[in-house]
Amino acid sequence: MPPTPPGPYNQPPGPYGQEPGPYNQPPGPYGQQPGPYSGYSTQPQYAGGPTPPGGGSGFFKGRLGVIIGAAVAGLLVLGGGTWFALSGDGKDDKAGVSKSSDHPKPSGSASVDQGTADGTPGGQDPNARRRPGEAKVLILSTNDIDVPGNGTEIFGPWIVGDTVVKVTYREVTAQSVTDGRKKWSLKLGTPACLAAPQASAEGKIVIGVKNGTTEKSDCSDLLMIDAKTGKTGWKKPIPKPKQLTGFSDFILAVSGNTVTIAGDDSSYGFSLSDGKQLFGKPSSRCLPHGFAGGTRLIAAASCPTSDAENFKQEIQEVDPATGKAKWTYALPSDWEVDKVYSVSPVVVSIKLDADESGNDIKRRVLSLTDSGKLRSQLQVGKDKFEPHCSSSSTIAFRGDIQGWCTGVAADASTLYLATEPAETNEVVAFSLDTGKPKWRSTAGLDRTMMPVTVENGSVVVYIAPTFSLGGAVATIAPAGGAPKAVLKHPLSTAEIEAGFSKPRTVYADGRFFLTATGITGLDDARERETTTLMAFGK
Repeated sequence: MPPTPPGPYNQPPGPYGQEPGPYNQPPGPYGQQPGPYSGYSTQPQYAGGPTPPGGGSGFFKGRLGVIIGAAVAGLLVLGGGTWFALSGDGKDDKAGVSKSSDHPKPSGSASVDQGTADGTPGGQDPNARRRPGEAKVLILSTNDIDVPGNGTEIFGPWIVGDTVVKVTYREVTAQSVTDGRKKWSLKLGTPACLAAPQASAEGKIVIGVKNGTTEKSDCSDLLMIDAKTGKTGWKKPIPKPKQLTGFSDFILAVSGNTVTIAGDDSSYGFSLSDGKQLFGKPSSRCLPHGFAGGTRLIAAASCPTSDAENFKQEIQEVDPATGKAKWTYALPSDWEVDKVYSVSPVVVSIKLDADESGNDIKRRVLSLTDSGKLRSQLQVGKDKFEPHCSSSSTIAFRGDIQGWCTGVAADASTLYLATEPAETNEVVAFSLDTGKPKWRSTAGLDRTMMPVTVENGSVVVYIAPTFSLGGAVATIAPAGGAPKAVLKHPLSTAEIEAGFSKPRTVYADGRFFLTATGITGLDDARERETTTLMAFGK
């Protein structure tokens, strides 16, 4: 089926500027012509992690520009990351912070308003210039945490009931999803360094924290937090592999009442209730090196061979209570699990013939049945796609097989992927039974979009803002067609919205959340102007 033709409100390309680079590269026009909320910094990639391959900011690259065209503010033109092709100021870590292993205590409560009524610092009302038909800005939060000179990651968000939770450096904060009011905050004695992307059904999350405050400190402890109340539960050290002299990078995932941790030659499961170890390194010859959580627990396992130059991997569904494999799917030699796009149904991206430099990597996308049999292999042709899945930039290149994924969504029968943005892009729906494309949809000339989730059979997509139009959340029907807007984001805040660099995106209960993945520590003023969370709703 040919691409859906552009809609009636298509506009010609505008004078897009480039977003600020991660290391004080010159800003684009936004830095030259402040908008109505110029106190909010556009979102650079923080300097503490590696720069993703390809540069830029993927879905948002080239989408910054001067906000003009107020006459079309009320209109929505429907026309979005690590790429893959399928074919400081010298600040040290702050001294005087306790290194005690005692559990930190939360501050604030659901009944105490610790922010402004609209959830923004300084009392600025992001809805003051909202036009009829535009969505409301529910949350617009800037950073209020002093971070080290090399920057810090932001973990989250987790949406738990009426609360959105994120972790920044040494603090966990929870805000109301309806108005951004701070519900509670939890001070951490040492920096956060890992996080499981999922919250349990009871609202429990697990993060990793360092054992000190210096650059030599290890990511060595697990901490469980009740995201509903901000109270900490159990805390315990991460088991250290005997043959290693230091800690390796780990991956966390939550499934059922279990949190798993996997790293180099290590694999464990712990009870979310009390931290008790449920399982460790399996007796089988294949060792899981990464888990993907959610409604199922899927593992990527490495298997030894007689030839040290070759490797074998397999995909497993694991019982989260025992760590035992329910089924296994063996991959051909030199096929490597890249990302798990979905655990139900099971959809996995595979790397083929990867070399150490990452050159000429070919990829496949496999769909498996509920019993671990091959269902289909996607026929992607010459398209290039843009899913980005990582829970931590420090392990983004080592093999975090899940993380917070953007740019990909799936339901029982279909996988949705966004093609590489250029002047526009497409969302492509693939049949998981045949692997063939079912339909393609475009948001129109000069609009880019990416899938976020699937609701009631329709894929929910995020459409990026442009120089003259705010962003939007839209749905595409199961049979395809043009996107239909469900939230039209205000033009008056499009500059702020476009300033996010590779944000994590969540759509839940009719609300859309954009969360920054990190903060630069270049200077205090810029730290505290950085927008970290933005949410839209009715």
